[in-house]
Amino acid sequence: MRTFLAMLLTLFALSPALAQDAPSFTRWQARLRGLAVIPAESADIEAIGGDVEISTAVVPELDFTYFFTENIAAELILGTAKHDVKAVATAAGDIDLGSVWLLPPTLTLQYHFTGLGVKPYVGAGINYTIYYGIDEGPVADAVQYDNSVGFALQGGLDYPLNDKWFLNLDVKKIFLSTDATVFANTALGAVVGADVKINPWLIGLGVGMKF
Repeated sequence: MRTFLAMLLTLFALSPALAQDAPSFTRWQARLRGLAVIPAESADIEAIGGDVEISTAVVPELDFTYFFTENIAAELILGTAKHDVKAVATAAGDIDLGSVWLLPPTLTLQYHFTGLGVKPYVGAGINYTIYYGIDEGPVADAVQYDNSVGFALQGGLDYPLNDKWFLNLDVKKIFLSTDATVFANTALGAVVGADVKINPWLIGLGVGMKF
């Protein structure tokens, strides 16, 4: 979390130097998107083997972008998603592990291409994911997920409607993993750990406003 906050503070500390020779342009914009969170999951499960299945979620997402110059910007996305989790093909069969909420604030540094009518952009940055609202399901006594830091890659396109409003398509890949611990009931008789790679795709479509 400290790494995430340090990156955010560094970007804003650098903003006067980056913007000192910039032409007049709108520095802030916000987008409201419908977001599909599509895990590309896999797991290394101790003792009982098998793999993991994590459901896709479709949620609203809000982001804010600050332009240091006409081309260079930082974006912070805010949203949360609930996912169903299942261990599959284990020595104990398929195990319903209930659900978990993910809160994954993600900060990216972007380059926006100009002079094309539409505005494509690319970005890269850092993610910090918090796991909360855990429902352990009908089998386990409890499930624990460690909060984790990941990296993000991004590409997108803004399509202007007028000087203030625009449409947006955005795709991110977050390289994200967590250490999960399942505290099993007497039917399984063990505490089982797993290294879970979530690595989700985030595909968003929405509308934005400059202000």
